[in-house]
Amino acid sequence: MSAEAIAETMNPVPEAVEWEPPMPPTDLIFDDGEPLESNRHRIAMNAIIDSVPALFPDRHDYFMGGNMFIYYSSKQATNQDFRGPDFFAVLDVEPGDRPGWVVWEEEGRYPDVIVELTSPSTRKIDLGPKKDLYERVFRTRDYFVYDPYNPNSLQGWHLDASLKYQPIEPDERGWLWCETLGAWLGNWEGTLTQVSITWLRFYHPDGALALLPHEAAQQQAESALSKTDRLAAKLREMGVDPDTL
Repeated sequence: MSAEAIAETMNPVPEAVEWEPPMPPTDLIFDDGEPLESNRHRIAMNAIIDSVPALFPDRHDYFMGGNMFIYYSSKQATNQDFRGPDFFAVLDVEPGDRPGWVVWEEEGRYPDVIVELTSPSTRKIDLGPKKDLYERVFRTRDYFVYDPYNPNSLQGWHLDASLKYQPIEPDERGWLWCETLGAWLGNWEGTLTQVSITWLRFYHPDGALALLPHEAAQQQAESALSKTDRLAAKLREMGVDPDTL
């Protein structure tokens, strides 16, 4: 047997294994059975989540969740002190499905961005205990609150160099800059799931709306139709009837 063969026998080369999300402890609860505040809150949450891929069309190293628990300490898990932000994003991590975010199973990573869809019944908690937790324990870089029933309710804070939240000042449109995602958060008037109101949406740095999947598909279809119409018009100018082709 050659020296190379002997070496391979003693030190076999491990096969490449596809990365899988870590399995969370089986004794954690990931569903408390409590619904969202309202149907409007559910639509608003989905609109925020589903538009994030439009912000990062060429990026996949992130995880985002909505209305799912974040476990950050064994004491908190024992006390069942659930924390389930309506939206959160963690950057520079492996993607993949997870029933919840378990910090000690994710190399100590906490959410980088959190959005709470507040209401009169949760506003004090969102602006009090939760805000303190996200600032002091999570060190979440950008935190926003918004009431889907109040288009003037958007507030945000950014973690400064001293690890303290500082209010994010709105621009002339009333939008807030999310530095971590490199995007704007602002109002958008339109119809989502047959409900026509003012929604909270993400915008690209240049102010273009971060499109939802169905909006992007519609835009592509309209663009293709427009090109077809222009081509037909050009053929008619040349004396060719496009309907006969």
